[in-house]
Amino acid sequence: MEKIKKNLNYIALTLILLALASFIIWPYKKAVPAILFSVGIIALVVYIVMNLALLKQGFKRKSFIYSSNLLLVIVLVLGILAIINYFFAKNHYRMDFTETKLHSLSDQSVSVLKGLDDDVNIKLFFREGNYGRAGMEHLIEIYSYHSNKIKYEFIDPDKNPGLVKRYEIADDGTTIFESGEKESRITSGSEEDITNAIIKISREEKKVIYFLEGHGEASLEETGDNGYSIAKDELEKLAYEVKKLALALEDNFPDDISLLVIPGPQKDLLPNELETIKKYIQSSGRVFFMTDPETAPGLTPYLEEYGVKLENDLIVDTVSRLLGGDYFMPVVNDYEPHSITDKFRYATFFPYTRSVTTTEEKPEGITTSIIAKSSQNSWSERQLDEQEVTFNEENDVGGPISLALVATIQPKEETQQEPEDESTEQEEEQTPSEDILPKPEGRIAVFGDSDFVTNRYYYLAGNGNFFLNTVNWLTEEEDLIAIQPKTSSPRTIQLSPSQGRLIKFVSFPLLPLAVIIIGISVWVRRRSL
Repeated sequence: MEKIKKNLNYIALTLILLALASFIIWPYKKAVPAILFSVGIIALVVYIVMNLALLKQGFKRKSFIYSSNLLLVIVLVLGILAIINYFFAKNHYRMDFTETKLHSLSDQSVSVLKGLDDDVNIKLFFREGNYGRAGMEHLIEIYSYHSNKIKYEFIDPDKNPGLVKRYEIADDGTTIFESGEKESRITSGSEEDITNAIIKISREEKKVIYFLEGHGEASLEETGDNGYSIAKDELEKLAYEVKKLALALEDNFPDDISLLVIPGPQKDLLPNELETIKKYIQSSGRVFFMTDPETAPGLTPYLEEYGVKLENDLIVDTVSRLLGGDYFMPVVNDYEPHSITDKFRYATFFPYTRSVTTTEEKPEGITTSIIAKSSQNSWSERQLDEQEVTFNEENDVGGPISLALVATIQPKEETQQEPEDESTEQEEEQTPSEDILPKPEGRIAVFGDSDFVTNRYYYLAGNGNFFLNTVNWLTEEEDLIAIQPKTSSPRTIQLSPSQGRLIKFVSFPLLPLAVIIIGISVWVRRRSL
């Protein structure tokens, strides 16, 4: 009985700890922890009653005073740590140590967020039992960390029927993006969809891209391997509007055009069409030429006016055979410095392509930049009529070979007519001159292949990303020039809820508490020696 009287406090403490442990690991079993906790409290009260006189004497000892001082120091240290933790919680900095950057946004998403001028209000309609809510909340928190313009709230459709009716919510997991009077919605939780939704509502106006047709080009509506339907869908995700254009006898382009894409014409463009495109480029227009070997020969002398030389050749690359392709699909792994290729680390494949180089004499006011070259193991095959393709040092050119380049065209200054007489000159001097903004530069991109972005090859390595980066540079959407959001496959361990709670309980508070108890026990034993 005397042993129980002395050690009843330890028994009570053990019962209370067991109650807390069972409640953390098995929260759905409430009866067992309640019984253990109640018995522990009763045992603690009985211990105090049975040892009341002894406890009163202990309060007067010096050891109790010293212990009280130690306890006060511990409380102060814990208080300081709590204040520091609170400060960092309010002013936190995120660091992602995962190998695949699982908890980070892509460069494109971050650049879009930094470019926001207006608030973006996000309403996420998720039921409490929706399994995708936790992942979506984690992702949205990362977005709000990178920009204080992101405001979000989760709404339970079952508890807010008024908002469900107002926003016409039909599916659980619908997310509404609002900025001003613009609105966009998604039903998935991927980074790509979230970023594209923000882009759509943050752009002041929707830029229009026209694809030329009527010369044997592939169709935008074609969903087969040779069509451009995937490219069209991906451009629309970036808030572009994509249309078709049959130039024919038109003298001018539509007023809403932002970019003209010429996707691999099989026949030559008409002379008046080429002249219309020339006027468009001179008036700060943007054109994306995608040419193929042995097609549209009229483009060769036409592009020389802009310092671009199209070779009548075919690029052969032995490296592409090792990567699963054939000899006529050169691969590009290294890129020349340019804003299009900055932070771009994907390989690109160009099936059946010709070389694109610069002319020896550079036209005045035009700056050209090569952005992609084939590997050292490639060559420019110039003898296209031969059945067997082999490298000939006399006629062929060894790699690396230029496959794509871009050029900027400075607008020509309009010459002013001299005044007819002195009176006219005096009137012009008296007229206040208005500030005239300089015309923006024209931009063109010339690729030696048009198949690399068809449905068959769009998702091959970085083909689609390279195409989008080029389009974004031509349309001056520089904040979109980055690696597209990508998915990752993290290595995870599957645990049951009980196993997870057990690991959590062992890590905290069991292990720290064990260290504290051992430390106090050693200290008490040394004091008694």
